[in-house]
Amino acid sequence: MFIPVENPIFARNSTQIMARFHTLQVKDIQRETADCVSIAMDIPTTLASEFQYKQGQYLTFKVKVNGEELRRSYSLCSSPLTDNELRVAVKKVAGGRVSTWMNDVLKEGDALEVMMPMGNFYSDMNAANAKHYQLFAGGSGITPMFSIIKTVLKSEPNSRITLYYANRDEASTIFKSQLDALQSSNSNRLSIHYIYDNAPTGHAALYCGMMDVSKVTALIENHGDLTGNCEYFICGPGPMMENVKNVLSQLKIDSKKVHIEYFTAVEEAVKKAEAASSDGKVISKVTIIMDGQELNIDLSSDGPTILDVAIENDLDAPFACKGAVCCTCRAKVLEGQMSMDANYALSEEEIEQGYVLTCQAHPATERVVVSYDEP
Repeated sequence: MFIPVENPIFARNSTQIMARFHTLQVKDIQRETADCVSIAMDIPTTLASEFQYKQGQYLTFKVKVNGEELRRSYSLCSSPLTDNELRVAVKKVAGGRVSTWMNDVLKEGDALEVMMPMGNFYSDMNAANAKHYQLFAGGSGITPMFSIIKTVLKSEPNSRITLYYANRDEASTIFKSQLDALQSSNSNRLSIHYIYDNAPTGHAALYCGMMDVSKVTALIENHGDLTGNCEYFICGPGPMMENVKNVLSQLKIDSKKVHIEYFTAVEEAVKKAEAASSDGKVISKVTIIMDGQELNIDLSSDGPTILDVAIENDLDAPFACKGAVCCTCRAKVLEGQMSMDANYALSEEEIEQGYVLTCQAHPATERVVVSYDEP
């Protein structure tokens, strides 16, 4: 779940809050496809304010599978404006311990440890907006898109949406019946184009096969809009996302208009990052601040990450994915400098302000102070 350090166009959460888990009860589980369920949770009135959310955000779960504590983040498919529930979708993946457990074992009435909503895969809603939202989704990448679609349709009557949704086949298309119903009732504002690897007979060639660069280009030429007030959202398999991102870059789309939600990253890239030599090794005196407490420790620049050191020394440092994706472990460097093995979450502005992903961060100077308490 890592890539070499780069500055993403947009990724997960950039708003640091005190991340805490709360116990929620499973209210309802719905089978969406053969390998995907959606899970709704009861929110006690005492926690209602902490679980307010924006369209496109996600929840982090802490579960025990075969006695091992695991954490995973799943996007909300519900809308804060149209749904009276908090619901995520979980697609079972090969070898995925948590996704398999949630699909096959979890049942209504069970308790789950859930962190408050986080993420910045959204743009602010305004009833006066007249935008064209162009959404590129693949597989379970539809989950945050479904939340965005419902919210835009409700809150921005002058905006329209074009969804490009890639799947293996129609049977594996999550939320298809709900999406078709939304399109039918909002035909002048919502346009959906399903792209299938195994397309049914009669499916036009443009909507068959992988979403490679040529297909993405053709889809935008046929249905897109490069001149209006547009916002672009991308979520799905890594290769598909890279193809869409590259096409938008070639078309000179303003990067501030492009939002990317990374569910996973390229595993091969982390191998390269981990194998990279450590030039100019530094032994640093590091101070880690958490809840007003200080941990002082000597740490090598080629040693464990700040997050691992914090956890090993019993600090309750927040984290979820440990893969440079979710931004839950964000902290601010108050003194000295740090390097990161990977970054899928922080914007250029945040990096300039001194924020790091502590799950990827190593000291780069002889003295470093890093704080989880900074807003």
